[in-house]
Amino acid sequence: MAVYKKKTGFIVFVTMCFLAHVHQAHLPSATISDLTFKNTDFAMNLYRKVSSFHDKNIIFSPLSISTSFAALLLASGGVTHEEILNALNLHQLERADQPELLPRLFQLLNENVTQNGSLKLDQSMVLFMHSQFEAEKVFEDKVKEFFGADIKRVDFGDTKGAIGRINDYIKLKAHDKIVHMISTLDPATRLMLINIIFFQGAWKIPFNPTYTENAPFYIDNYSVVQVPMMFIEDKFYTMEDSRLGVKGLKLPYQEGVSMLIVLPNKQVDYTVIDDEINAYRFHRWIKNLRKAKLEVNLPKFKMEQSYSLHNLLPDMGMRSVFDNSANLTKLSKNESLKVSEVLHKAVIEVDETGTTAAAATTIGITPYSLPNTFIVNRPFFFFIYHENTKCMLFMGRVTDPTKN
Repeated sequence: MAVYKKKTGFIVFVTMCFLAHVHQAHLPSATISDLTFKNTDFAMNLYRKVSSFHDKNIIFSPLSISTSFAALLLASGGVTHEEILNALNLHQLERADQPELLPRLFQLLNENVTQNGSLKLDQSMVLFMHSQFEAEKVFEDKVKEFFGADIKRVDFGDTKGAIGRINDYIKLKAHDKIVHMISTLDPATRLMLINIIFFQGAWKIPFNPTYTENAPFYIDNYSVVQVPMMFIEDKFYTMEDSRLGVKGLKLPYQEGVSMLIVLPNKQVDYTVIDDEINAYRFHRWIKNLRKAKLEVNLPKFKMEQSYSLHNLLPDMGMRSVFDNSANLTKLSKNESLKVSEVLHKAVIEVDETGTTAAAATTIGITPYSLPNTFIVNRPFFFFIYHENTKCMLFMGRVTDPTKN
């Protein structure tokens, strides 16, 4: 049926604004696997920071955020450079004798993730520079080489014109899913770094919309909402983390990307899980997946979230880049610069056809045979990842599928 060929989208937007202002141990060799593991740990740390502020739905792209700051590493030095490395959990991967190792790893990761021509995953980076701002040529060359960045000139003094041009660019790269992203702009802005990810995936085994019907979703012990609940019966990969009290279900897309649903047991408060998930557990969950025949009930959901990361990252150790002590001399030696804001926006839609938009420690995860139903009718977590590299593309939490 034609309806099964429809694809829905998933978009993430990250931007940094730069304003003019007045005056350990290393791994012997770093690989893409090392990078994706560190990125996953950063994702979990950022998730905990976001979830500590509210119990609402959460969606963001760790890959988009880490890629943006990896580009910023090329511009930074001193304490600023070290703080960015530490906040991203990348300090162990940097080598003094290989200054281009980290950007090269990000380049290889992007090539690896997108090498399958059928995978609809577009990642775009652009630097909008003030018409009279001169960036260091070495920085420009490297950000083009390793991140494929476009560099465009704009007059930030003409705020209305600049806003319109930037929003048009974002709308184009986000396939019309994000419009009017920026509504205000500081005329003192010298440079804006933007990273956009657009993911489009169809389920390998689509849900039949004929079987979708309203069913209860238990937000907590006191709140119940009716949601469109999808249904399918087939063989899926599942796991159980008995120590943590969760079950997992892998829903594969057609192009080597999967969504892992992690559902806390009925007696387990999802906020307890917030504090326990990390890269080790995520990798163990994937490793211990086993195939079983299953009846799956999953709610349709659509949501959009925006974050001002400049209010979150200082608590994760990334401080100086946002104040007057910022060292961005590799970006410009002629002007003193700092990052004024970091905006991140993600949009996701999950329906019957698809989605638009690790160590010696033993933690008690064992494969087992699930009962013949996997009913996602209470708050759950989701992780969209590239299977070959285990790269975390998107992650989030759904506490109420009826909230956009």
